Amino acid sequence: MGITNGLKLPESFRGQVEDILAGRTEPPPARDAATVVVLRDHDEHGLQAFMLRRVRSMAFAPGAYVFPGGSVDPRDGEAALAWSGPSPAEWGRAFNADETLARELVCAAVRETFEETLVLLAGPTGETVVDDTRGDDWEADRQALLDRSQSFGGFLDRRGLVLRSDLLRPWAHWITPKIEPKRYDTRFFVAAMPAGQRARDVSTEADQVAWVRPAEAAERARRGEWMMLPPTVATLAELAEFETVAGVLAARREIVVHEPVAEIIDGDAYLVLPEDAARHYPQG
Repeated sequence: MGITNGLKLPESFRGQVEDILAGRTEPPPARDAATVVVLRDHDEHGLQAFMLRRVRSMAFAPGAYVFPGGSVDPRDGEAALAWSGPSPAEWGRAFNADETLARELVCAAVRETFEETLVLLAGPTGETVVDDTRGDDWEADRQALLDRSQSFGGFLDRRGLVLRSDLLRPWAHWITPKIEPKRYDTRFFVAAMPAGQRARDVSTEADQVAWVRPAEAAERARRGEWMMLPPTVATLAELAEFETVAGVLAARREIVVHEPVAEIIDGDAYLVLPEDAARHYPQG
């Protein structure tokens, strides 16, 4: 007998779930990470989100449609970089994080988005934003960030750019279930696509990209056409309630930690979603 907020897992997960529940297996620690839902208003299709499909060789969520994002780099916490908008302390209050982690999360959000899409939430001043990130020089910087030969703070400083934390909004907080071999403690951000910039697939981690209406993407996941993890589908379902980017950015959010839990129910392994998130997850 199933449950309304539970996703039935393959039989192969049962032993793993039982071992974790019994304390025989220690779950791996969750790495701090950030992900950004980049949004735009389309004349014909309305509100759209930018999504990438992870290549099938990836260790985590191969073949899944995701938002840009990734793990925190310890150097993301460099305090010297130019910063405009809500302070790390303010972001810490939004995400229930200390100031150092909050700084790392915001920097990781902006850095990872640039690395994966060339969208850069930074500008020459605290009131402006870079209008184009295409060209060999930008690609060289992206590669230097990817191979970690250049820190994000060093990249901004050399280009004379200011990080625009005011272009981001806090949206959600999800922790990967304990049954996963790779786990992330991920804060979700939303941001508007900067005018003049273009998002494109420049990532070795993605083999396909799409601008898509949140409701359409969630429906494709429900029908099994697009593979997605529960946090992605829940986020899309929440965003489907809005008609414009401005509406999303103006939404007041109370950030609650969501961590799906694996359980054995009537002899079967289930991944149980938090109730307040499950109502946004299209099941069926």
